[in-house]
Amino acid sequence: MQRTVFFISDSTGITAETIGNSILAQFEGMAFDKHRLPFVDDAKKAEAAALRIKTRYAQTGQRPIVVNTMADRALCDIVATSGALMLDVFAPFIGPLEVELGAKRSGAVNRSHGLVDFDKYEARINATNYALTHDDGIDVDYAQADLILVGVSRSGKTPTCLYMALHYGVSAANYPLTDDDLDKLELPPRLRPYKDRLFGLTIDPQRLAQIREQRRANSRYATIEQCRWELAQAEKLMRREAIPSLNTTHVSIEEIASKIFERFGIERTMF
Repeated sequence: MQRTVFFISDSTGITAETIGNSILAQFEGMAFDKHRLPFVDDAKKAEAAALRIKTRYAQTGQRPIVVNTMADRALCDIVATSGALMLDVFAPFIGPLEVELGAKRSGAVNRSHGLVDFDKYEARINATNYALTHDDGIDVDYAQADLILVGVSRSGKTPTCLYMALHYGVSAANYPLTDDDLDKLELPPRLRPYKDRLFGLTIDPQRLAQIREQRRANSRYATIEQCRWELAQAEKLMRREAIPSLNTTHVSIEEIASKIFERFGIERTMF
């Protein structure tokens, strides 16, 4: 039976949603109707959230679940009047930390994603601009790249580069292996000076064909035969050039980034 889940936060709701989804993923076979309610940072908004949750309770007859990262206990108490199961993400940590640090929580709202460090913010923007201008070989000046992703078209290079830039300030470029590259089974000359920064992404042919069909329906580009040939050649090239690689078919962008960082010894905390 489907259960309704609300991710509620006094900020963006990203933390509540990320942690909540990780927890819910442990319950295989269960269906969840998910809703994110960000910026619940005053009593009026908390009352509106409580009313929405209570209404959903009445409509479904099933107790809603609330994954909550609101810092103000008074706001949490207001939302709790909805009758929902309240899961406070911070609760298991605040008490022990107060004891350890000898200080009480401030209860200040909108702190977890605040624009605190302008240098880090600028690094994110610069890295994002770099990823965009060095996407799919548009700009081939790789001297400033922290790393370069290579692979066939639609294997996940662009979203991975943008994720690493936005969240970690990593300057990541990507290069799509062309039919010419794959025919020759040679690393393109423009990449050779940066071979130690290369990381390959590959994917299962069936999944690649599905993705390409959505982008360019009924084309040779999207046929399973073309996908199989490109991937076989790309993987052969990566093995020949000793380029580390990862199959992205069943791996999230977050996992892809983590494995790439581990391979290159990049230690960056999420901004």
